[in-house]
Amino acid sequence: MTKQQVSAEEQMKTPEIQADVYGMRVRARQNAAQGAVTSRYSAHLTTVLKRLNDALATELVGVLRYRRHHFTARGVFSPAVAAEFLVHSNEGLAHADHLAARMVQLGGEPDFSPDNLVRRSQAEYVEGATLAEMITENLVAERIAIDSHRDFIQYIGDQDPGTRRLLESILAAEEAHAGALAALLKDGCAPGA
Repeated sequence: MTKQQVSAEEQMKTPEIQADVYGMRVRARQNAAQGAVTSRYSAHLTTVLKRLNDALATELVGVLRYRRHHFTARGVFSPAVAAEFLVHSNEGLAHADHLAARMVQLGGEPDFSPDNLVRRSQAEYVEGATLAEMITENLVAERIAIDSHRDFIQYIGDQDPGTRRLLESILAAEEAHAGALAALLKDGCAPGA
């Protein structure tokens, strides 16, 4: 191809590109106050925000459960297990922060009301009396979160890539937590398991 042919081809493409850029600019200005929710956002926003708030509640209840278990773990293996609980609690708090930030990006409001947390959480808050019970309750909660996040990811599909990527990153961490907790039970770090 000669320079002249390339130039002619580029000229033919240019109006198409400019029309698309112009359209994006016009759409971006429409309802600009809606922030990240553009005219091409195709998910059902009310449902996404409700499910994000439910995921937030699940994370926060998990943070509280893990923190209690961190401080109340007893037994010969408790220092190592308590340290693992604290790591999971801190990671859960980071997940909660990311979920809340995403809701705000989408124009919603995160619900941190203590009165609503347990009601909205998919996982229960179970204290557990023994180290084995604590590990088991946290493992059960992680498994619930895993299934819940998978369902949410499937629901979103390609309609909201930002929320999907966030949920996928949280899901990966929840799967790692479940694996670590299952290993603690399998390795006998919780007598009576």
